Amino acid sequence: MPSALALLLPPAWGLVAGWCTPRGPGTVGTALASIGISLAVGLAAGRLSRSRWAMLAAPVLFAVAVELVRLRLRGPTVDRPHLTPFGMVALLAGRGVHGLFSLLPLLVGAAYGAGLARRAAGVAPRRPVPRWLGRGVVGLLAALLALVTVGAAVPARTAAIPGGIAEFDTVASAGRDLGLLIRGTDRGAPLLLVVPGPPGGSETGSVRRHLAGLERRFVVVTWDRAAGPRSWSGFRSPAHWTLADEVADLLAVARHLRQRFGRERIHLLAHSGGTIPGLLAVQRHPELFAAYVGVGQVVSPREADRSEYADMLAWARRTGRTDLAERLAVQGPPPYRDIWAYEPLLANEPGAFAFDRTGAAEDETGVVGNLGVPEYSLLEKAHLFGFLDGWDVLYPRLQDLDFRRDVRELRVPAWFVDGAQEVPGRLRLFDEWYAQLQAPSKDHLVIPRAGHRSLFERPEPFVAYLDRVRGAAGATGD
Repeated sequence: MPSALALLLPPAWGLVAGWCTPRGPGTVGTALASIGISLAVGLAAGRLSRSRWAMLAAPVLFAVAVELVRLRLRGPTVDRPHLTPFGMVALLAGRGVHGLFSLLPLLVGAAYGAGLARRAAGVAPRRPVPRWLGRGVVGLLAALLALVTVGAAVPARTAAIPGGIAEFDTVASAGRDLGLLIRGTDRGAPLLLVVPGPPGGSETGSVRRHLAGLERRFVVVTWDRAAGPRSWSGFRSPAHWTLADEVADLLAVARHLRQRFGRERIHLLAHSGGTIPGLLAVQRHPELFAAYVGVGQVVSPREADRSEYADMLAWARRTGRTDLAERLAVQGPPPYRDIWAYEPLLANEPGAFAFDRTGAAEDETGVVGNLGVPEYSLLEKAHLFGFLDGWDVLYPRLQDLDFRRDVRELRVPAWFVDGAQEVPGRLRLFDEWYAQLQAPSKDHLVIPRAGHRSLFERPEPFVAYLDRVRGAAGATGD
């Protein structure tokens, strides 16, 4: 009976963990709970079995149960592993993080539980390895677990602004919590809501590192989209994750900010994929917004991707990248059904459309650059890569979108920013749409020596441009 119970406890805990936190712990509380419960289950399994084999059996049984429960999910962090750059990142960010908070404490607990049980029973263990080596390995694993626990317990923080505002906030949308960072030197300044690019995306680190100057002009609110690091509970099931959900989330955030700060309207700044829900929110509810700023504005995902595909295939053939050229030729032009098929385009875009940078390097303005700020906890930094799952689920569902047809008029001032070295097909589509767009006023800034992430690559001209936006809306900015 004790041996049977030792075999049942880990998979039972795996079923619970897989159902409640299928993509791993998302908060400090759930991470610490996962460590504590896993340690207790491992300790019990080791004591009941009296065998060091529990060190292997407990984590394996737990992992099998979790994988069975989350067969219903979709996304790189939960799909079968792929031996590609994106696949390895997804493996570390998904199963790797889950392993640290669950498998590691299970293993350590089972080791100590078995040792305690055998000593209490006076059983001399058979040692395939020397005692000092076994104890040393378990001790190192226990020390690693202690470091992981301490790291998980350290919350995110943001530097205070004397006389201003610097704090985290949470907004409820459809029963899910969405995380915000709010910073500004003057609480009475206009509100600027920053919408990051991909579903599940976050730009908190990039905004803090490169656009801190905006905090002297606005109350800057940086939003983590659903499934982002501070909005981890926002993960929806693949069957129920739609563009309408993303627009509803944005509107919930906007209404929350209007009510909290007592403003009639807010400024909306959206980048890349965030311009899709951003533009639709402004179109449908112009009464909420003082101005719209679209950076790297999306017009038609399908046509932009097909143009990029043709340019990249020509570049691969011209530069002797035979493997890439062959893969693209075999796949054919987009759209594709998942992120794995899009990976060649996404991974090779910086090389195919490279330009001479005089500002920040690409890795300083992308996900890597997002890592180096205290506004993310250690766990949230790991969850920065959760956007891979959101992108995989939602982006293939946006292929029929075309703002040349769907959004021909806005009832708020519209401002747009592009880098001069943006992917050419995107610029062509934007120019065509912009020419027909009707709005109370509209303006387009093209920043030299900048690409798709122009606001972070060349922050000085971008911040100066936002001064114009603020001035055009009036001193109060609502």
